Amino acid sequence: MKKLIMLLFVGVIGFAATAQDKTAKIEFKQDVIDYGEIAKGSDGVRVFEFTNTGAVPLVVTNVRSSCGCTIPKKPKGPVAPGETGVIEVKYDTNRVGPIRKTITVESNAATPTVAVKIKGTVLANSSGK
Repeated sequence: MKKLIMLLFVGVIGFAATAQDKTAKIEFKQDVIDYGEIAKGSDGVRVFEFTNTGAVPLVVTNVRSSCGCTIPKKPKGPVAPGETGVIEVKYDTNRVGPIRKTITVESNAATPTVAVKIKGTVLANSSGK
């Protein structure tokens, strides 16, 4: 009887460990976007592309920026295993100077919080006047 209980116990533990492997995984194509030198007032929209390399749908629950000058947008729905999604980021290019911002992505992935970054410089006057 003890052997039967031990066998059942080991089987349940093994099943629980296998069930935990079924998670979403988020992998970004790049985790830093470099705007380079851009003109004041130019297009500040960029996208971070990612793939769900896990076994269950990936749900991005929140994206937030380290500053109000950067507005991130999360995907509207779940991203199926093997599919790609994007997080759009809009930086206010009317702010002259260096860009160094962090966007925090929260999801149901195995790593639930991931940080991506934008960098670059907004030039005061692109025409030299």
